[in-house]
Amino acid sequence: MKTENYGYKKLYIDGELIDAHDGQKNDVICPATGESIAQVARAGKADAELALKAAQKGFKYWSKLSLVERTKWMLKLRTAILDKEHELRTAMVHEMGKTYAGSQEDIDRLTEALEWYPNAMQNLREEQIPDYENTHTHKMISQPAGVVVAYLAWNFPLLNVGYKLGPALAAGCSIIIKPSGYSPLSTYMVGEILNNIKFPAGVINILAGPSSEVATTLTTSTIPAVLTMIGSTTTGQKVIADSTTSIKKLGMELGGNAPFIVFEDADFDKAIDLAIALKFGNTGQICVAANRIFVHKSIYNKFLEAYVQKTSELKIGFGIKENEDVFMGPVVSKKDRDRMFDLIDDAVSKGGKLEYGGKIPEGLPESGYWMEPTVVSGITTDMKLFRQETFGPVAGIMSFDTDDEVLELANDTEFGLASYIFTNNHQRIARFTEELEFGEIQINGVKYAIYLPHGGFKNSGIGHDCSHLALEDYLVKKRVSTALN
Repeated sequence: MKTENYGYKKLYIDGELIDAHDGQKNDVICPATGESIAQVARAGKADAELALKAAQKGFKYWSKLSLVERTKWMLKLRTAILDKEHELRTAMVHEMGKTYAGSQEDIDRLTEALEWYPNAMQNLREEQIPDYENTHTHKMISQPAGVVVAYLAWNFPLLNVGYKLGPALAAGCSIIIKPSGYSPLSTYMVGEILNNIKFPAGVINILAGPSSEVATTLTTSTIPAVLTMIGSTTTGQKVIADSTTSIKKLGMELGGNAPFIVFEDADFDKAIDLAIALKFGNTGQICVAANRIFVHKSIYNKFLEAYVQKTSELKIGFGIKENEDVFMGPVVSKKDRDRMFDLIDDAVSKGGKLEYGGKIPEGLPESGYWMEPTVVSGITTDMKLFRQETFGPVAGIMSFDTDDEVLELANDTEFGLASYIFTNNHQRIARFTEELEFGEIQINGVKYAIYLPHGGFKNSGIGHDCSHLALEDYLVKKRVSTALN
């Protein structure tokens, strides 16, 4: 299994590609082979401090540009990214095991965000507030909040960049992007693109390094006005706790534990296909994955049989371009794969049945982090597979009898990001729309787009990615009241 080597990539700070202050480097490991495919500059505290000062300076410049001028730069960056599309997609395949076909979504969302958000910003309207005594006029105006720090998850390296970069730049903010240490390569390559097109210095800064040095320095600084992230709930709690050195705006898309509910009157084939796609796409490493699959008892056996059959047909492999029929790549790390096996062992020890998978597949590099797509039936509420965000290729399936029962089961989680229901009963749809405790409820299908809000309840986050609502994280409001003569 052949991998590419991307050499050494530098930090991008204050409009320049630079080495880390202490000269340290980190290897980027390909999860398909366990081999190093690149080295990236490993940022430390001094680099984080340099990025903060650069972003502070960049904000003063960028926030004063007109939206027309900001848009020109954003579209210039979009064009430059599209010119390097294949290189960026291949880098994502190598750094986190994404299939080549799957990498298209990252490029699409990043480039869409750079084009869509200037238009969304243009369409924001000043709110006029009536004066009931007719003595004043009142309006609300929006202004850029300030320096943004963005912490990104590894599962969609460039999609996540787009979700933060688009609204921040359109709003007039400067930004410091800290990608995950698992998948910094493609984001560092965006830094090279920014350098090549001479993007205004300090407006975008990119660095990765140990959270204890980099994230702590950024989060505890009083310079950032906004902290935004895509990641785990545990990390989000740490960021919130560390942020209290000053009052900052927070935007967080955190963990999920999505229920996927299939009623007896559902479109069976559609429900099966989407349950497969939402569980095993991106090797299950998606915050909106179908984590807990609930199937009505009258169709449970039929559903389980079909689900196991389709799971067994999924092709596993390294997602290079010549292998476009691959559906599932490796898990991102040995640690994460070990966690999958622990979830399976826990479920089986508590009465669950391993229906398929649960092993390391043969015929693939032993040094990679490969795992068969896995199905466990008979899930119960005391299992880790029910309680924890799986974030991997293990599907947990259980039956239910009544609407009341499955509604209680679905809501029995600390998370509240995505949920999915399949039924043609309109009264049931109305009830579940009202009572499901999730920020997203998708009925009889699935759709995600840059213009659709993405946010959660409970421990799944604060605010929204995507849509015009995302702009609110990067703007502050002023009330302007003028006395009438």
